[in-house]
Amino acid sequence: MPLACHPHGVQCLAAETILETRGLTKEFKGFVAVNNVDLQVRRGDIHALIGPNGAGKTTFFNLLTKFLPPTRGSITFNGVDITHEKPAQTALRGIVRSFQISAVFPHMTVLENVRAALQRNLGTSFHFWKPEKSLYHLHDRALDLLAQVDLQDFAGELTVNLPYGRKRALELATTMALEPELMLLDEPTQGMGHEDVSRVTQLIKKVSAGRTILMVEHNMNVVSSIADRITVLQRGAVIADGPYAEVSRNPQVIEAYMGATDTELQGAH
Repeated sequence: MPLACHPHGVQCLAAETILETRGLTKEFKGFVAVNNVDLQVRRGDIHALIGPNGAGKTTFFNLLTKFLPPTRGSITFNGVDITHEKPAQTALRGIVRSFQISAVFPHMTVLENVRAALQRNLGTSFHFWKPEKSLYHLHDRALDLLAQVDLQDFAGELTVNLPYGRKRALELATTMALEPELMLLDEPTQGMGHEDVSRVTQLIKKVSAGRTILMVEHNMNVVSSIADRITVLQRGAVIADGPYAEVSRNPQVIEAYMGATDTELQGAH
């Protein structure tokens, strides 16, 4: 097995691949949404998947999480072919997706949401009739997760009252409660103001320690500041793959982002 290395910028001779797709393709009645995608995600990286609208990013995520079957191609996770597994099997392996839709219960407190996610991970997700005191053993772990995303001061707040950016931070905590080995973040900063984008970006960086993250993201500031590697899709196919500095100079990438000039792509910090 190749040597795994410390994430985020530390160079090593070889890095272990945690997720790999080969020739992954999805066709809908003749329309090719994902076209022969070869992708390698290294363990410990924050890997960004970018591309213009309609590039196939969401379909690709749906293939990884088994909500869609591929037309052809393969998906390997930790060296095991998971191409034809059911969604629940893949989730149990530690591939967890967040941010596609709100993953929290609005009329439960922030703490209760994280505790519910911890219950789910223990296989007791449907025991809602149990007395609350039976969940106290999860209390400390839930508070620890909230502290990791800077929500410890909001533990008793009803989730519905949280500002948008804080709700996204809570989704991050509930995702981490499932102890994912690979976190799939679907447009984590979508719809946020500048302050929330900065906060959530830093939280992603913080919680990435010891984890692998594959994220779909439109915001180039976010991608340039935290991604170790970037894969660019256009019309379902990979047109570039590599570090941000290299990808941002690629003429095909600049052209794909019609509204983005060369300067914008390179100077997104």
